[in-house]
Amino acid sequence: MALIQVNFISQSLMRTVPIQVILPVDKILFPGMQKREDKPFKTLYLLHGIFGNYTDWVCGTNIQKWAEEKDLAVVMPSGDNMFYVDQEAGHTYYGEFVGKELVEITRKMFPLSHKREDTFIAGLSMGGYGAIRNGLKYHDTFGYVAGLSSALITCGLLERTNDEPVFINRRDFAESIFGDLTLVKDSDKEPEWLVRKLRNEKADFPKMYMACGTEDSLLGVNRRFRDILKEAQVDLTYEEAPGGHEWEFWNRYIKKVVDWLPVGEDAQAGINSGNVGV
Repeated sequence: MALIQVNFISQSLMRTVPIQVILPVDKILFPGMQKREDKPFKTLYLLHGIFGNYTDWVCGTNIQKWAEEKDLAVVMPSGDNMFYVDQEAGHTYYGEFVGKELVEITRKMFPLSHKREDTFIAGLSMGGYGAIRNGLKYHDTFGYVAGLSSALITCGLLERTNDEPVFINRRDFAESIFGDLTLVKDSDKEPEWLVRKLRNEKADFPKMYMACGTEDSLLGVNRRFRDILKEAQVDLTYEEAPGGHEWEFWNRYIKKVVDWLPVGEDAQAGINSGNVGV
């Protein structure tokens, strides 16, 4: 399993950015195992949560193992604490970066499929919001979208104040991300607005997956968005289970996401450090 770190200059962010890529090109097979057909890899663009970076998923979960088992390429960017949306004033177009530029440049760098049905986006918490928002906005690119414990913070933005002790709950933090909060509900920064837009356009929605722990403070907003998707008749798989806003939950459910994706039908696990000598 190749684990690759790449640094490149992003036009969307106007700076050098790092990404980490899981690419199952170096798989060693046991005698008698059939070699994988030489074809582009299906790809999951995987977004981290607030306070995190491009290393989070490999450090916090077994995604590398499961990607190898399924012959799935995984691309993990850094989104800082910016919720993967465009902020025009500072030329930090995080939405354009993950929804367009990152897909285009990684397809140039690696043997990745260009097909919509082979291109997926997922994330946890802030990255869950980013995956849902950008998966809907760039629905012509992503065929499958998954959000775990998604921080759908656009719900209730106008009620925020600056009295909160934690900065991520303050109004001024929300304004630094979304701009004028009175404009958000009728913009593409609001996932609910995107659902209405795509529905009115009779667009082809991506297939969607959502999961949240029953002890997670974000459960309410996830249930609310679940109901919006169901009303719009989106193809949605939704799950709840005991758990909080924590890596134990995300490790379990990123495995469920990988199993939900249309990958790995003919994949074989190959040899790794855990089974050498078997």
